Amino acid sequence: MIRFACILALTLVAALPARAAVDILEVTSPGGITAWLVEERSIPFTALEVRFKGGASLDRSGKRGAMNLMTGLLEEGAGDLDATEFATARESLAASFGFDVSDDSVSISAEFLTENRDEALALLKLAITQPSFDAVALERVRGQVLSIIASDQKDPNHLAREAFDLAAFGDHPYGSAIEGTAESVAALTADDMRTAHSDALALDRVIIGAVGDISPEELGRVLDELLGDLSASGAPMPDRAAYQLGGGKTVVPFDTPQSVAVFGHEGIVRDDPDFFAAYILNEILGGGGFGSRLMDEVREKRGLTYGVGSYLLPYEHGSLYLGQVASSNDRVAQAIDVIKDEWRKMAEEGVTEEELERAKTYLTGAYPLRFDGNAPIARILTGMQFQDLPISYIATRNDNVNAVTLDDIKRVAARILRPDDLHFVVVGQPEGLETTN
Repeated sequence: MIRFACILALTLVAALPARAAVDILEVTSPGGITAWLVEERSIPFTALEVRFKGGASLDRSGKRGAMNLMTGLLEEGAGDLDATEFATARESLAASFGFDVSDDSVSISAEFLTENRDEALALLKLAITQPSFDAVALERVRGQVLSIIASDQKDPNHLAREAFDLAAFGDHPYGSAIEGTAESVAALTADDMRTAHSDALALDRVIIGAVGDISPEELGRVLDELLGDLSASGAPMPDRAAYQLGGGKTVVPFDTPQSVAVFGHEGIVRDDPDFFAAYILNEILGGGGFGSRLMDEVREKRGLTYGVGSYLLPYEHGSLYLGQVASSNDRVAQAIDVIKDEWRKMAEEGVTEEELERAKTYLTGAYPLRFDGNAPIARILTGMQFQDLPISYIATRNDNVNAVTLDDIKRVAARILRPDDLHFVVVGQPEGLETTN
């Protein structure tokens, strides 16, 4: 393990910001599986990212939480190995595996040394294609999920987002937490896990990024061996999520001295031609931390919060423009008024030249810092494919940011900022606020 840690550290050093100009090669395996590769032979180490479109949005009716539970079980025993034996085998190879689920994808990450590549990938193949879903592991991981669900019900941040999503998307999967409810998770069976596995992990929705000491020919063979036994197709993707929430406020009573508010309205999809302008606009409005307007007006000038921000959330089947703020019960109403005023002001007036140039400088300067190792670059490669971006995107991204003009920002601000549609879900005991939707 010490040797693995040293090699990983060297990999990070070898992938300094200048690596943003990465050389990406599209590889197609003999079996027809496509991947993007950045070949880096200087260190005997490879990072592999495998992402399956669909994720928790593929949960079947009445089975909410199945994809989350299934993903948590992928390394809890596979083939003839139980959970302990699987972990011991992985550690003996100095390999690292990660399994994650989101609303729109199931992601599998692997990092391994070249000398152990075949053994590490054989072990990973067991997890991907032959998870055991045995009763002992199922009950253990189910207990962990139920503990998370119980804890979330005491967290005002979670409750606010949960209430917003439900009001915004109703019975679409986006309208509920991917963990499911205590009732839905308690009812899930091993057969449900096997169904979720076949629904989600299929070749018709796989996206792959690889970075490190592996040639295109070697990667092609690896992909066929690792994934070739998966089903050709999985479950149908869900319908588009219709946004259902209008402007107003929803108050969720909760015994706490500080209220949490999640606010927003419908957003903008990632492939919209105005996305870059919208991204910069949000950086100025609420995405830029202490440099944003919301932080300046709500925290710095008035001391109403420790933090406030906003972000674009383009799902695969819907989109949101969200923000969050926390403030004392007696001051949260004022914080909401300031946020609404700033939302409207930017919608009507746009931004200043100084704000635009400052945002561009930050965004273009920070972008290369994302390329700080093989694993982050592999994730970037899969993210680009997931969003249907071209291989040339990395080279042109900063040019696209710099091409946005003041007039673009003003036009897009008027288009996507909808102050009258802002809805605030407030969890706490806010003074002077009541539900108005």
